[in-house]
Amino acid sequence: MFRKKHDFRGDKSQSKKNKFLLFFVKDERLYITMAAVMAAIILGWEWLCNKQVDSMIEFSTFSAVVIESILVFVVNRLRSHIMNQVEDPNKLTTDYDGLVKRYSLERNFVTCKNSDGVEVIPVILEARLYDKKIEDFFDDEVFDSNFWLYWRTMFAFQNWHSALEMKLYFKRFIHHIAGLPDFSALKFTRYNQYESLIMPMLKYLENAGVSFKFNTEVTNVIFDIDGKKKTAKTIECVVAGKNEEIKLTDNDLVFITNGSCTESTIYGDHEHAPTGSAKIRKSGCWSLWKNIARQDMAFGNPEKFCSDVEKSKWESATITTSDEKIISYIEKICKRDSRSGKVVTGGIVSCKDSSWLLSWTINRQGQFKKQKKDEVCIWVYGLFTDAVGDYIRKPMKDCCGWEIAAEWLYHLGVPVNEIDELAKEHTNCIPTMLPYITAFFMPRRKGDRPDVIPDGSVNAAFLGQFAETPRDTIFTTEYSVRTAMEAVYGLCGVDRAVPEVWGSTYDIRELVESSVRLMDGKSPLDMELPKPLNMVKNAVLKKIKGTDIEKLLKEHGVLNEG
Repeated sequence: MFRKKHDFRGDKSQSKKNKFLLFFVKDERLYITMAAVMAAIILGWEWLCNKQVDSMIEFSTFSAVVIESILVFVVNRLRSHIMNQVEDPNKLTTDYDGLVKRYSLERNFVTCKNSDGVEVIPVILEARLYDKKIEDFFDDEVFDSNFWLYWRTMFAFQNWHSALEMKLYFKRFIHHIAGLPDFSALKFTRYNQYESLIMPMLKYLENAGVSFKFNTEVTNVIFDIDGKKKTAKTIECVVAGKNEEIKLTDNDLVFITNGSCTESTIYGDHEHAPTGSAKIRKSGCWSLWKNIARQDMAFGNPEKFCSDVEKSKWESATITTSDEKIISYIEKICKRDSRSGKVVTGGIVSCKDSSWLLSWTINRQGQFKKQKKDEVCIWVYGLFTDAVGDYIRKPMKDCCGWEIAAEWLYHLGVPVNEIDELAKEHTNCIPTMLPYITAFFMPRRKGDRPDVIPDGSVNAAFLGQFAETPRDTIFTTEYSVRTAMEAVYGLCGVDRAVPEVWGSTYDIRELVESSVRLMDGKSPLDMELPKPLNMVKNAVLKKIKGTDIEKLLKEHGVLNEG
């Protein structure tokens, strides 16, 4: 694909001048040199003006802080300019990691040109995380921490999941750090999402004349691909067991859900485990995507997400009870009345010592419109479905409903001699095995998920968690809504912007607030610093006194009042 002619580090044909320049810009030599020169200029000027040592130190310290960002900007641009001048423009490589290391890390991308200097290929810095797992970057110090317990049980991340997606989660939700202690950042619908969101939308669309066809499985969308132009021409489907085709024109719009985290869900009941193999089950959304992807690379790579069920599955269950004894144990933990009609647990309650790594939550009751007033519905899930339970001595995947309820009661603190009867007679537990529930967390690279509107697509777009949209994170309702808006606006030519993702990582207020929250409410300024750094800190604090910067730091807990 690319041609690699030379290695700049060992090319003997380079001039002495070029070698010197390459040596000069390597590592931090350029930055240090320019910083030293600038510091000397500042010190000399202040000395000539005031000839006072104290004033000179104070002024130079403040100036260094102010111009640091300017210095970084200038150095990075100068370094890039020098590299472009002295390196062979024909030297192209597939070593993306090497390219990223050689160019400024402050840039959003680096570019490579072909031998004619025409084609520009962006290499985004996130390429360093392509196909990388979380465990490639962190060790047991992180994986044994309370942070990781919270993170993996809240978001269902596993060690082998995508490092890229974890980074995007950090950036996406940093403004919610302050709400972690009490989960005040979380918002809930009145009832379950199906009754609160899906049913009203269904009713609205039916009233608007939309026709819904059930007992229908779409198996393929056939595209006519002419150069870069891609036009959906035929929908192949099975209706009531019979093969049918729907012919399309350029004016017909096709919106495709490629892949699904709930596809091939296997249900059990109170007396039966959710048995069955997802590998041999017919997977509608995945089969559809595979058939489409075979037609062009722009349609993505579904195998990246659905080929390893063992790494994308976990099991969940709903436990319904009206037993006062069980409810009393719940309220001992969450300190709230489960039947109050208000949010109960707020977020996930993690069972740290659970072999299944059980977590559970109770939303506002009732969760279902037809739910009885005295009933409480609990949602439980376990990440380690192959592990033997702590009370039920068998893997979670082999357990029926009451056995999962018993394991949950055990971790709730119910006496062992009461567990079986309460689980069997006073709960109704429906387990579900979800083979692809975290398929979207599997390691990936650019192109594995198709763009919402693939390059050249005339009348087709992709929707949902497996379509590509910048900066937002999967496993959220917002992601699905955003991809749908992008698809409709793009194909229909709607002159309206899709609402921007909350820019928390670009908001100094959010970053300052988060720095305090991550230190358990302590100010970063309270950290013990070496004496020279304390001098710098005090000089800066003196200069910002009475300014908007001081006001900002006080509002967000970095500076104490007074």
